[in-house]
Amino acid sequence: MRSEVDVTAGELVVRAREGDAEAWNALVGRYTPMLWSIARSRGLDGPVAEDAVQATWLRLVQRIDALWEPESVGAWLATVCRNECHALFSAPFAPPPRTPQDDADPSPGPESRSVDRDRLERLAAALRAMPERCRTMLRMLAVSATYTEISAALELPAGSVGPIRARCLRRLRGSLDE
Repeated sequence: MRSEVDVTAGELVVRAREGDAEAWNALVGRYTPMLWSIARSRGLDGPVAEDAVQATWLRLVQRIDALWEPESVGAWLATVCRNECHALFSAPFAPPPRTPQDDADPSPGPESRSVDRDRLERLAAALRAMPERCRTMLRMLAVSATYTEISAALELPAGSVGPIRARCLRRLRGSLDE
């Protein structure tokens, strides 16, 4: 029997439509990191980002029978998540975007914290200076999103993801080397 990793997204969708709990678990495990990446790239964090991810899964539960191309579930989820993030971010009392300092680990000693903070500030500054498309792509790559998922999330042709990725990484390296 094939592991869930070897099963295509389309097969998982078909099985989930039939009520297969393992298929649902595999879909959630496969696509939740991508959804979190999209939510974070849109400036959402904490409970608001969680709301966007949960609302995206709810939309799939509600509309799984209407998916015309089950194999494209990743792209469909990315689009829905972007829309949910937009709705939540434009809602009253939307939280401010996260800053890299929010993620700093306070447990090491003062010298180590100072070095880590400096390194993180340089990386954050370099990322802030990059176009939004590069920032989003790098975040998605960090959570192992596929080129198809990145293509859908950024509304790019799938063939342009690799070259854009290379340019973004070169630009980031160049900023950090300065």
